[in-house]
Amino acid sequence: MAIIKQQDLIDSIADALQYISYYHPLDFIQALEKAYHKEESQAAKDAIAQILINSRMSAQGKRPICQDTGIVTCFVKVGMDVKWDKTDMTVQQMVDEGTRRAYLNPDNPLRASIVEDPTGARKNTKDNTPAVVHLDMVAGSEVEVMIAAKGGGSENKTKMVMLNPSDSIADWVVKTLPTMGAGWCPPGMLGIGVGGTAEKAAVLAKESLMDPVDIQELLDRGPQNAEEELRLEIYDRVNKLGIGAQGLGGLTTVVDVKINSVPTHAASKPVVMIPNCAATRHVHFHLDGSGPADLTPPKLEEWPEITWEVGENVRRVNVDGLTKADIAEWKTGETVLLSGKILTGRDAAHKKIQELLASGEGLPEGVDFTNKFIYYVGPVDAIGDEAVGPAGPTTATRMDKFTEMMLADTGLLGTIGKAERGPATVESIKNHQSVYLMAVGGAAYLVSKAIKKARVVAFEELGMEAIYEFEVEDMPVTVAVDSTGESAHVTGPAIWQAKIEELNDKLAK
Repeated sequence: MAIIKQQDLIDSIADALQYISYYHPLDFIQALEKAYHKEESQAAKDAIAQILINSRMSAQGKRPICQDTGIVTCFVKVGMDVKWDKTDMTVQQMVDEGTRRAYLNPDNPLRASIVEDPTGARKNTKDNTPAVVHLDMVAGSEVEVMIAAKGGGSENKTKMVMLNPSDSIADWVVKTLPTMGAGWCPPGMLGIGVGGTAEKAAVLAKESLMDPVDIQELLDRGPQNAEEELRLEIYDRVNKLGIGAQGLGGLTTVVDVKINSVPTHAASKPVVMIPNCAATRHVHFHLDGSGPADLTPPKLEEWPEITWEVGENVRRVNVDGLTKADIAEWKTGETVLLSGKILTGRDAAHKKIQELLASGEGLPEGVDFTNKFIYYVGPVDAIGDEAVGPAGPTTATRMDKFTEMMLADTGLLGTIGKAERGPATVESIKNHQSVYLMAVGGAAYLVSKAIKKARVVAFEELGMEAIYEFEVEDMPVTVAVDSTGESAHVTGPAIWQAKIEELNDKLAK
């Protein structure tokens, strides 16, 4: 029998969540480096470079990789021979206490994203609790913990299906993945759960994402069973789709495919697919009664030395005083470096703006979107001399429902976010001679360095969803939809899918 201290689990959870906020798993970084050197699409290569540079900066500065520091998902396997030193807290309560301490750490505060009353008021719990805990009783005298911080952008792209027993899982994945858009921030991983019942398949898929990247080893030795064959088939076919980094078109969409399966009913084939984004964050540890987990920091030299240089196809602009005539010159795929003042706003702020405009009350005092850009972001709190904490983009598609209102009724000039815009929103952008600019998801700390000043101008009660005014200097973005309605997320993948097919045809001859 092993006696495990409650405090050891609490401390280990808190340490692990801080650890994964700024340290990528090295196997993931190594896979991204391979993808970077292999990539032939310049837009995708630039995006991967920014992700790798951001990762190194976060490891060095011990600040979050991504502004969305995630919903905590924790798999806890408790040995049947384990005895806790106290019985006044459940495992859920211990994990929540560790989560609370991690997210309120003054040296590296993590963004609290969890809201209670999800069907009603959706009020922020302020400490990112409760965590999602999966508890198993297993043989042995240890406590095994696998913990992840899962971003909302990738979690929202989860797909579930009840296939017929004879249906192809690979066919369903290849059909479904393009419908997910780029809000899950590829390149990442796919976790696939098969079997059991619907809820079991979802847990299997999530747990599979805790495994290390090992697709190259599997390619080298070859598959040894049907599940490994399926992994390789999905990996190959998905990357041939040409979706690429950030959905801009390229050779690498996923760096690995994981599959967990269990027996299921003869009439059933439940399948759940959950993507992990470019801010993949997880760690695995054991407690045996000898103290809290010892998480050894990786060495900084283990990160690749990647540089990102602004190419010739770049436009430096001061956003203060821009007009529609100015942005009409910008073309899809161009890199733009923004300087000047921009406003921020995401889901909750847009909803409040909609309500204020509908009531005739108008925008809050001090908020004027005329000829301005709005950046879809919910930043991490600043520390030290930072103007703002990590401040990468959130998924722009969620703001599609508000975009026509913003362009028609507020004088807004353009928008900044990540991932694609829907067809109706692209048409609205075209009709209003606006533009949509894309910042790289998964490069939040890098982006924050371009923000020189920040202040809340409205809706302070919304916390990270308040409207800020940012003063930026050379903030890197890509023109994703220009004023003519051309979308990089439509043209890029189409071009690269055709190029990959052509390349494969040449290799086959």
